[in-house]
Amino acid sequence: MARTRLLWLGIALVALCLLFLAWNLRGPVWFILGLRSTKLAALVLVGGATGVATVLFQTVTSNRLMTPGLVGFDALFVFLQTMLILTLGGLGYARLPDGVSFVFEALVLLGAAQLLFFGLLRKNAGDVMKMVLTGIILGTLLRGLADLGQRLLDPSEFAMLQSATFASFGAVAPERLWIAAAVFVGVLVAALRLSPALDVAVLGRTTGRGLGLGYDRLILQALAMVSVLVAVSTALVGPITFLGLLAASLAREILPSHRHRHILPAAAMMGAIILVAGQFLFERVFGLQSTLAVVVELLGGALFLYLVLKRRP
Repeated sequence: MARTRLLWLGIALVALCLLFLAWNLRGPVWFILGLRSTKLAALVLVGGATGVATVLFQTVTSNRLMTPGLVGFDALFVFLQTMLILTLGGLGYARLPDGVSFVFEALVLLGAAQLLFFGLLRKNAGDVMKMVLTGIILGTLLRGLADLGQRLLDPSEFAMLQSATFASFGAVAPERLWIAAAVFVGVLVAALRLSPALDVAVLGRTTGRGLGLGYDRLILQALAMVSVLVAVSTALVGPITFLGLLAASLAREILPSHRHRHILPAAAMMGAIILVAGQFLFERVFGLQSTLAVVVELLGGALFLYLVLKRRP
């Protein structure tokens, strides 16, 4: 049953991708296909990476309400962009080579994640909630510092910052996509190889260690994969906090399985489906210019509140 539903998810994603590329295709076909292919690749990669990262993070925290965005990655990204524009100026920021800025942003986000995850959990991987709460507090601090820095920007620089900090799929450089694709495929393969151990880790630290699982090491490996996926996807297009929660929750509803070898690819495909379908509806059907990330955040935030209120105390 799970494999059949995975197959149908894959068929739905492929059909959506073909529809996204071929809908109302006129004029210089190959030029338009090139532009659409770049945007499509960004949508699929970000959706897939965010879905996988969220499932892994929920496994680590033993909480299906959790998403990596809650521990401050979006706040760090906004703070980083603010500091770059403050120090380099609007002209200097605009002149940054695209590949260099992508690698720099990804490395800073990855380094911060490593410090948060491994700095707090190196001695006791079971104290995950301490790590989550620390991330939330640091995220609040970084938002405050970013807001202070934004008050020092002139209007043109502030407009540039706003453009850089809202998730956008319209101008993703191809060289970024190749790096992101290689990272995503590598991490997904590694996560699937760890899926039997992750199935046991869901049972908790005490039960897992009692069954012979190297629980602490596994948790650190899973968090390393989460940090890599979140760093690359955020540096690629910007933060989308609640996309992963949507993808993971819908994947668990569709698939009658708790095995990670089913849930991980399902969440990846569901994240990609959400973004591709949303972008297709906005651009091709309704002709709207609204930012897709705003709608995804609205729906994801509503789902988060629903899940919180639904839980029994």
